[in-house]
Amino acid sequence: MTELPKAGPSVRRALLRPLLWSWGIGLVAAVVGAYWLARTSANAAFDRGLQDEASALAAKITWSDRGPLLDLSRQAMELVTWDRDDRNGYLMVDADGNMLAGDARVPLPPARFRKTSFEQPRLFDATFEDEPVRGVMFSVSSPMLDRSVSVIVVETKTKRNVLMRDLQLSIVLPAVALGAVTFLLIGWGIRRGLQPLRDVATEVALRDAQDWRPLPLQHVPREAVPLIERINSLLADVEQSIQLQRRFVADAAHQLRTPVAGIRVLAQNLEQELALAAGDDAGWRPLLTQLGRSTERLSRLIGQLLSLARSETALAVDGEHQTMDVVPLLREAAEPLVLQALRDGRHMELDAPDAPVPARAHPLWLGEVVNNLLDNALRYGGPHVTLRVRCLPQGGAVVVVEDDGPGVAPSLLPRLFEPFWRGDRADLRNDGGTGLGLTIAREVVLRLGGQIEAESRPAFAGLRFTITLAA
Repeated sequence: MTELPKAGPSVRRALLRPLLWSWGIGLVAAVVGAYWLARTSANAAFDRGLQDEASALAAKITWSDRGPLLDLSRQAMELVTWDRDDRNGYLMVDADGNMLAGDARVPLPPARFRKTSFEQPRLFDATFEDEPVRGVMFSVSSPMLDRSVSVIVVETKTKRNVLMRDLQLSIVLPAVALGAVTFLLIGWGIRRGLQPLRDVATEVALRDAQDWRPLPLQHVPREAVPLIERINSLLADVEQSIQLQRRFVADAAHQLRTPVAGIRVLAQNLEQELALAAGDDAGWRPLLTQLGRSTERLSRLIGQLLSLARSETALAVDGEHQTMDVVPLLREAAEPLVLQALRDGRHMELDAPDAPVPARAHPLWLGEVVNNLLDNALRYGGPHVTLRVRCLPQGGAVVVVEDDGPGVAPSLLPRLFEPFWRGDRADLRNDGGTGLGLTIAREVVLRLGGQIEAESRPAFAGLRFTITLAA
């Protein structure tokens, strides 16, 4: 069995994959941008405050003969050193780094800062009592003396880190939420855009195997219209081909019936004439008998072919399918075969309830199905044949034809419904069968919207056919 190629990727996934990558890259860019923006904004805000504090302290420096003095009031000291969340500190040093005022624990900026005078505050990072701090240094020169001092103010980073985190969350969370909503909306839009294709697939799946109507083009995406049109063209070609085959089989079978019937009549007349002329013990009798059997089988084969062709066309009309009581149909179909079974010393039983058994059926072709199944059981089964019908709880009917014959090997069960398959036994080659009865039965049952299954040994002692008809 040739392995079918695996299906390719879905259109939806192919469309969503680049969008997902774009969304992921955008998310990473948003996180990085939010971190940079939050860091920059938070540092700018707090650095400005530090610079203002350093400028305020520098403004409090006075110069005398003894050198620089930092005159701070109590309120000014509290303003510089007290904070509810962060720890602050200040220090005033000379050009050599000697402490003049403030807290000796305050870290000094890098040496390159101290060797140069700056007219504007200069920022730096350091550590204050094992905590990272942000510092600023402001250099002040004496207008009269050739001396300069530097004011250093440091502050821990608790508040700026909190602000940085809040800014990051305020940027990232809306970006993530907006991206997720956008991604979901795009996915929903793609799903909705592909829904017409799924509707077409659903319609095809629900169709009967013989339904070759064109697929609808309404609400189909413009991009898919050429595909649907090509499929419709193929459906039309297949339907035309099948119709030609059916017409040929029906015409051929119809044309062959007349000459075959003439051959049967001529063979019978010839047998009668030769019997009168040469007696009953002549050697030609076996030949005429074989000719009669072959002619009879040929006639039956032609009849089955014609029935198959007619069933394929007649059952295509939905108006002929209707819900009816199937018990009278089964009795009528089984009656002639019951008489045949009695003549052959066989026993055929009809097991049906007294109440009606409604099911979706055809007044002519359901009888043809049962007739073919019973004929198969009489030809190849045992002495007992049973036709059973029951009503299903959910509606519909189940029809069972079973016999107690030799049955069929489990490996051969799938081949029972193949056209012209009659098994491998030599005793079946000249039994009068055509190999089309079960094929016709399956075709009719499927056209009626039902199912037919076959069981044999070891599940069942003999051969059993089960037909399930819908309500």
